Amino acid sequence: MRRLLIWAPLALFALVFALVTSGLVKPGDRMIHSAMVGKPLPALQMPALLPGRPGIDAAAMRGKPRLLNVFASWCIPCIAEAPELMKLRQAGVEIDAIAIRDTPEAVQQFLRQHGDPYTRIGDDKASAAQLALGSSGVPETFVIDARGTIAFQHIGPIRPEDVPVLLAQLEKAK
Repeated sequence: MRRLLIWAPLALFALVFALVTSGLVKPGDRMIHSAMVGKPLPALQMPALLPGRPGIDAAAMRGKPRLLNVFASWCIPCIAEAPELMKLRQAGVEIDAIAIRDTPEAVQQFLRQHGDPYTRIGDDKASAAQLALGSSGVPETFVIDARGTIAFQHIGPIRPEDVPVLLAQLEKAK
Protein backbone atom coordinates (compact mmCIF):
# COMPACT_ATOMS: atom_id res chain seq x y z
CA MET A 1 0.00 0.00 0.00
CA ARG A 2 2.80 2.36 0.84
CA ARG A 3 4.34 1.84 -2.63
CA LEU A 4 1.07 2.93 -4.24
CA LEU A 5 0.98 6.14 -2.21
CA ILE A 6 4.38 7.07 -3.61
CA TRP A 7 2.82 7.22 -7.09
CA ALA A 8 -0.24 9.24 -6.05
CA PRO A 9 1.34 12.69 -6.66
CA LEU A 10 2.43 11.64 -10.15
CA ALA A 11 -1.04 10.26 -10.91
CA LEU A 12 -2.63 13.51 -9.67
CA PHE A 13 -0.23 15.56 -11.80
CA ALA A 14 -1.06 13.42 -14.88
CA LEU A 15 -4.79 13.91 -14.29
CA VAL A 16 -4.47 17.71 -13.97
CA PHE A 17 -2.18 17.83 -17.01
CA ALA A 18 -4.72 15.85 -19.07
CA LEU A 19 -7.57 18.16 -18.04
CA VAL A 20 -5.61 21.32 -18.86
CA THR A 21 -4.41 19.90 -22.18
CA SER A 22 -7.92 18.86 -23.23
CA GLY A 23 -9.19 22.36 -22.38
CA LEU A 24 -6.48 23.94 -24.51
CA VAL A 25 -6.97 21.61 -27.46
CA LYS A 26 -10.76 21.83 -27.47
CA PRO A 27 -11.92 24.97 -25.66
CA GLY A 28 -15.55 25.21 -24.64
CA ASP A 29 -18.17 27.03 -26.69
CA ARG A 30 -18.30 30.58 -25.33
CA MET A 31 -21.13 31.74 -27.58
CA ILE A 32 -24.47 32.49 -26.05
CA HIS A 33 -27.03 30.49 -27.96
CA SER A 34 -30.65 31.56 -27.98
CA ALA A 35 -33.08 29.49 -25.94
CA MET A 36 -35.70 30.50 -28.53
CA VAL A 37 -34.46 28.09 -31.22
CA GLY A 38 -37.24 25.58 -31.76
CA LYS A 39 -39.85 27.92 -30.32
CA PRO A 40 -42.34 30.24 -32.02
CA LEU A 41 -41.06 33.65 -33.03
CA PRO A 42 -42.06 36.11 -30.27
CA ALA A 43 -44.95 38.43 -31.16
CA LEU A 44 -42.62 41.12 -32.48
CA GLN A 45 -44.19 44.41 -33.53
CA MET A 46 -41.66 47.02 -34.57
CA PRO A 47 -42.25 50.20 -36.49
CA ALA A 48 -40.59 50.72 -39.84
CA LEU A 49 -37.16 52.26 -39.61
CA LEU A 50 -37.16 53.57 -43.19
CA PRO A 51 -39.98 55.30 -45.01
CA GLY A 52 -41.67 53.17 -47.67
CA ARG A 53 -40.51 49.89 -46.18
CA PRO A 54 -42.54 47.88 -43.66
CA GLY A 55 -41.42 47.26 -40.11
CA ILE A 56 -41.45 43.86 -38.46
CA ASP A 57 -44.73 42.09 -37.71
CA ALA A 58 -44.18 38.50 -36.58
CA ALA A 59 -47.64 37.48 -37.79
CA ALA A 60 -46.77 38.60 -41.34
CA MET A 61 -43.60 36.50 -41.33
CA ARG A 62 -45.38 33.17 -41.77
CA GLY A 63 -45.96 31.25 -44.97
CA LYS A 64 -42.43 30.73 -46.21
CA PRO A 65 -38.98 30.34 -44.67
CA ARG A 66 -36.93 33.49 -44.31
CA LEU A 67 -33.95 34.96 -42.57
CA LEU A 68 -34.23 37.48 -39.78
CA ASN A 69 -30.97 39.40 -39.51
CA VAL A 70 -30.14 41.43 -36.40
CA PHE A 71 -27.75 44.20 -37.43
CA ALA A 72 -26.64 47.78 -36.87
CA SER A 73 -25.01 50.40 -39.06
CA TRP A 74 -22.34 50.91 -36.38
CA CYS A 75 -21.42 47.22 -36.39
CA ILE A 76 -18.14 46.44 -38.19
CA PRO A 77 -18.83 42.68 -38.58
CA CYS A 78 -22.17 43.64 -40.20
CA ILE A 79 -20.17 45.26 -43.00
CA ALA A 80 -18.23 42.01 -43.45
CA GLU A 81 -21.41 39.95 -43.85
CA ALA A 82 -23.18 42.39 -46.20
CA PRO A 83 -21.88 40.74 -49.45
CA GLU A 84 -23.06 37.33 -48.24
CA LEU A 85 -26.51 38.68 -47.42
CA MET A 86 -26.66 40.10 -50.96
CA LYS A 87 -25.75 36.64 -52.36
CA LEU A 88 -28.53 35.07 -50.30
CA ARG A 89 -30.98 37.69 -51.55
CA GLN A 90 -29.91 37.06 -55.15
CA ALA A 91 -30.54 33.35 -54.51
CA GLY A 92 -34.16 34.26 -53.74
CA VAL A 93 -34.01 34.28 -49.95
CA GLU A 94 -36.33 36.72 -48.25
CA ILE A 95 -34.43 38.59 -45.56
CA ASP A 96 -35.99 40.75 -42.88
CA ALA A 97 -33.98 42.80 -40.44
CA ILE A 98 -34.02 44.29 -37.00
CA ALA A 99 -31.86 47.41 -36.69
CA ILE A 100 -30.51 47.72 -33.18
CA ARG A 101 -30.14 51.15 -31.55
CA ASP A 102 -29.79 52.90 -34.89
CA THR A 103 -31.05 55.91 -36.82
CA PRO A 104 -32.78 55.99 -40.21
CA GLU A 105 -30.04 58.19 -41.66
CA ALA A 106 -27.24 55.87 -40.55
CA VAL A 107 -29.06 52.77 -41.83
CA GLN A 108 -29.76 54.40 -45.21
CA GLN A 109 -26.08 55.29 -45.52
CA PHE A 110 -25.10 51.73 -44.52
CA LEU A 111 -27.44 50.20 -47.13
CA ARG A 112 -26.20 52.56 -49.88
CA GLN A 113 -22.60 51.62 -49.16
CA HIS A 114 -22.93 47.89 -48.52
CA GLY A 115 -26.09 46.75 -50.34
CA ASP A 116 -29.70 46.38 -49.34
CA PRO A 117 -30.95 42.79 -49.07
CA TYR A 118 -33.84 43.53 -46.71
CA THR A 119 -37.59 43.32 -47.32
CA ARG A 120 -38.55 44.71 -43.92
CA ILE A 121 -36.53 46.62 -41.35
CA GLY A 122 -37.83 47.01 -37.83
CA ASP A 123 -36.63 49.73 -35.51
CA ASP A 124 -35.43 48.30 -32.19
CA LYS A 125 -34.18 51.38 -30.33
CA ALA A 126 -34.18 49.72 -26.88
CA SER A 127 -33.02 46.23 -27.98
CA ALA A 128 -36.30 44.79 -26.68
CA ALA A 129 -36.84 42.62 -29.77
CA GLN A 130 -33.22 41.53 -29.67
CA LEU A 131 -33.66 40.35 -26.09
CA ALA A 132 -36.96 38.63 -26.95
CA LEU A 133 -35.12 36.63 -29.61
CA GLY A 134 -32.39 35.67 -27.18
CA SER A 135 -29.85 37.47 -29.32
CA SER A 136 -26.80 38.70 -27.48
CA GLY A 137 -25.04 40.74 -30.13
CA VAL A 138 -24.84 41.86 -33.71
CA PRO A 139 -24.82 40.46 -36.25
CA GLU A 140 -26.97 37.43 -35.67
CA THR A 141 -29.24 35.71 -38.13
CA PHE A 142 -32.21 33.46 -37.48
CA VAL A 143 -33.90 31.05 -39.87
CA ILE A 144 -37.66 31.35 -39.42
CA ASP A 145 -39.64 28.43 -40.80
CA ALA A 146 -42.94 28.68 -42.69
CA ARG A 147 -44.96 28.22 -39.46
CA GLY A 148 -43.15 31.09 -37.74
CA THR A 149 -40.85 28.98 -35.60
CA ILE A 150 -37.20 29.89 -35.04
CA ALA A 151 -35.48 26.95 -36.70
CA PHE A 152 -31.81 27.93 -36.59
CA GLN A 153 -29.52 30.61 -35.19
CA HIS A 154 -26.30 31.83 -36.79
CA ILE A 155 -24.12 33.85 -34.42
CA GLY A 156 -21.69 36.35 -35.86
CA PRO A 157 -21.12 37.56 -39.40
CA ILE A 158 -22.19 35.34 -42.27
CA ARG A 159 -19.08 34.22 -44.15
CA PRO A 160 -18.93 32.61 -47.60
CA GLU A 161 -18.73 29.13 -46.03
CA ASP A 162 -21.91 29.85 -44.03
CA VAL A 163 -24.10 30.53 -47.09
CA PRO A 164 -24.59 26.83 -48.02
CA VAL A 165 -25.40 26.05 -44.38
CA LEU A 166 -28.06 28.77 -44.26
CA LEU A 167 -29.50 27.68 -47.62
CA ALA A 168 -29.71 24.09 -46.32
CA GLN A 169 -31.41 25.30 -43.12
CA LEU A 170 -33.90 27.32 -45.18
CA GLU A 171 -34.65 24.25 -47.32
CA LYS A 172 -35.14 22.19 -44.17
CA ALA A 173 -37.45 24.89 -42.78
CA LYS A 174 -39.99 24.64 -45.64
